[in-house]
Amino acid sequence: MSTETTASVSTHILDTSVGRPAASVVVSLSARGGGREPWVVLGRSATDADGRCKDLPALPEGTTHVRLDFETDAYFHTQSHSHSHTHTHSPSDTHSQAEAQQDAPAPRDSGAFFPEVAITFAVTPGEHFHVPLLLNPFGYSVYRGS
Repeated sequence: MSTETTASVSTHILDTSVGRPAASVVVSLSARGGGREPWVVLGRSATDADGRCKDLPALPEGTTHVRLDFETDAYFHTQSHSHSHTHTHSPSDTHSQAEAQQDAPAPRDSGAFFPEVAITFAVTPGEHFHVPLLLNPFGYSVYRGS
């Protein structure tokens, strides 16, 4: 919760490849008081079933920059294993898919091109900053939400 002298931060993750919240993604929150000061890790959390981190720590007074580090590799590794066990293909299906996706990237062990996502942004005391992450195995987007 923000006060007149501090800002507050919240986040959530939507896995756009499946249209669902991304659960169990570890998120670290770091802060600094200026562009040249070192980052201080304030705490870690993990997204819940709704893709939200509800227990990120408060920002200290004087914070001007915040960094959210999302550990996406473990999430996509879990996702790729759960999908590989639920889908079976015949050899002719595999050949048809290969032709249809001839320019598609080759599968990766973890399923993630970005093993982590680090988002850095400036904050203003007294304001709340909600930073949603829209995530898929080969890209991501963020914005300042409400």
